[in-house]
Amino acid sequence: MLLIARRSLLLGALAALPALSIRAFAADLLPDARFVGFAQQVNDFEIGAGKLALTRSANGNVRSFADRMITDYTDAASRLRKARSEAGVSYAPDPNAAPRTPAILQRLNSLQGRDFDVAYANAQVAVLSEAEQQYAANSNSQAGSGSSVTSGAISGFARSEFARVKVHREMAQALASGL
Repeated sequence: MLLIARRSLLLGALAALPALSIRAFAADLLPDARFVGFAQQVNDFEIGAGKLALTRSANGNVRSFADRMITDYTDAASRLRKARSEAGVSYAPDPNAAPRTPAILQRLNSLQGRDFDVAYANAQVAVLSEAEQQYAANSNSQAGSGSSVTSGAISGFARSEFARVKVHREMAQALASGL
């Protein structure tokens, strides 16, 4: 009888794990100003890290990826400024919130060659994975539905960027696995 009880308890605990792990990785919806701060931090990171990669890497794949990130996130920054202006939302980054990109850039700045390439690719996967989750959370919000996001312009920006961020994360994973 004791063996059956232990087995039932173990199976019950294992059944609960998927629900816990999904919640652990889900991003919470951010208020407009914080989401704008988050998105701008990602844009700044992608542009800054891309420029570093162009000066510190000799790997053609890394340089090509970096060039695309600079182009795409310069465009995203421009579209974010427009959405922010339409929504009347200020830029309010949270220095204690992820993705903590200044520290990542500082670390990348101290590396060269293959060490840089590997750290750059891994940083891309981490930042873009987090961005993908946050863009998904904010792109699913509906203006006026009682959510913390009130601007259609900001949730529209998140929706328009979500697919691109997902593609970038997939590209970063391929880059990291190829180094």
